[in-house]
Amino acid sequence: MTDTATQIAEDLLKIKAVTLSPSAPFTWASGIQSPIYTDNRVTLAYPEVRTHIEDGFVELLKAEFPDAEVIAGTATAGIPHGAIIADKMNLPFAYIRSKPKDHGAGNQVEGRVTPGQKMVVIEDLISTGGSVLEAVAAAEREGAEILGVAAIFTYELPKAVANFEAAGRILVTLTNYSHLIEIAQETGYVTADELELLKRFKENQESWQH
Repeated sequence: MTDTATQIAEDLLKIKAVTLSPSAPFTWASGIQSPIYTDNRVTLAYPEVRTHIEDGFVELLKAEFPDAEVIAGTATAGIPHGAIIADKMNLPFAYIRSKPKDHGAGNQVEGRVTPGQKMVVIEDLISTGGSVLEAVAAAEREGAEILGVAAIFTYELPKAVANFEAAGRILVTLTNYSHLIEIAQETGYVTADELELLKRFKENQESWQH
């Protein structure tokens, strides 16, 4: 992984945007017992961390999607990051609602996207990838050409990998679960035994505790 990936993994742990607790797991909305909880919205409250993230995104997008013509954020978590990235890259910005507006023109993509315009979609966190892939499909229905999705962090769950592959979409992230838990162990945040539990969760969310 790059220096940027390490820096952002350290940042996320330092400001508690990511919390690891393999011995006292969190319960996700799906009912899954998880050793990790992520709230990347808090990154916006820390200017230095925010700058690392947005500069990292700009570097990543220039490398992976040099033809990008418009940046779109997912509602709501991807909107602030997407707007800052678009500003830094001097590109148009749009955002994608979770569902079409129920009044007016009924838009799901807000902004001005022309047919065939090359778009990168910004998300803060990838768990299964379902919601961002729905946003991508909505933008495509409204005429955008989707180059790919860029996110701050991914849990690297097998279901997300399968969903992106099935949809034929490219995903790039600033850092990821595997890298973050290694950094956590190196810095003494978790023990070697806890690291093994965290590794097991990535491979099998249902039976990682057993």
